[in-house]
Amino acid sequence: MTAQDSATRPTRIAVEVTETPGTTAHGSHRTGTLLAALGVTAFSLTFPATAWGLEGIGPWSLVTLRAALSALIAGGCLLALHVPVPGRRHWAPLAVVGAGVVVGFPLLTTLALRTSTTAHAAVVVGLLPLTTAVFSALRTGARPSRAFWAAALAGAAAVIAFTVQQSGGALTTADLYLFGALLICAAGYTEGGRLAREMPGWQVIGWGLILCLPLNAVGACVALQHESFQLTGHSTAGLLYSAIGSQFLGLVVWYRGMAAIGVPKASQLQLAQPLLTLVWSVFLLGEHLTVAAPLTAAAVLVCIAVTQRARG
Repeated sequence: MTAQDSATRPTRIAVEVTETPGTTAHGSHRTGTLLAALGVTAFSLTFPATAWGLEGIGPWSLVTLRAALSALIAGGCLLALHVPVPGRRHWAPLAVVGAGVVVGFPLLTTLALRTSTTAHAAVVVGLLPLTTAVFSALRTGARPSRAFWAAALAGAAAVIAFTVQQSGGALTTADLYLFGALLICAAGYTEGGRLAREMPGWQVIGWGLILCLPLNAVGACVALQHESFQLTGHSTAGLLYSAIGSQFLGLVVWYRGMAAIGVPKASQLQLAQPLLTLVWSVFLLGEHLTVAAPLTAAAVLVCIAVTQRARG
């Protein structure tokens, strides 16, 4: 495989094809929104899956094993499809993707979930869309409209108010991990969204996973010698879902969606993620929600609709 292969560079063939004005762009936007929404749905199950995994597996072992398993799956796909190695200019952004979404966010949130409930963790995760939009504006020079920012802030405020109420308004030391996860994940999303305009989204996360494989393989070997490791029904399901669903498939559709509709708009779909997480928590973890849940969900959906229509 060679880094100079044309598959790693943007092609101009697609833009030379004649299409009915507005049709292709509209269809692409709808498809991108659907893909990003599927990514959000996959991510919303991450915290419950992590909680299950922690029932039998230590936090460091869980994080390194999930990343290593995801890398093996991604590597197999890349080899089977004879995907060329990315060019030199792509490796720095891929390193940011790896540091943010492969290592940083999973590790910090897993450490937080040792002492935090999924509802409490959702307080900070609810700020991820706004944080990603800010990173995108700083990194790419994008300038979303005032209506976009107003809706984004309103949606973030609604999510925070709801999740804080669900957790009783208490703050724990786990918030330090979660705030760090917020920043590093937003950076990874932004760089991944930019790269997904030049190569397929699944290749972005695939190469990010491969880049981090040596670190995670060594980390898993060390962690397994010092932490408990018991494969129960829950811990096995949690490990497999976090490795396949969250770490690979979810990011594949997420990056492809971001490439189609833009990082700022795609990030606002994540305003629904904390609420989805709480719904899954009812069924999977036995948590109970108050009547505020449907009201907050309606408010968030309105905010998402505004951000999708606002010029970004």
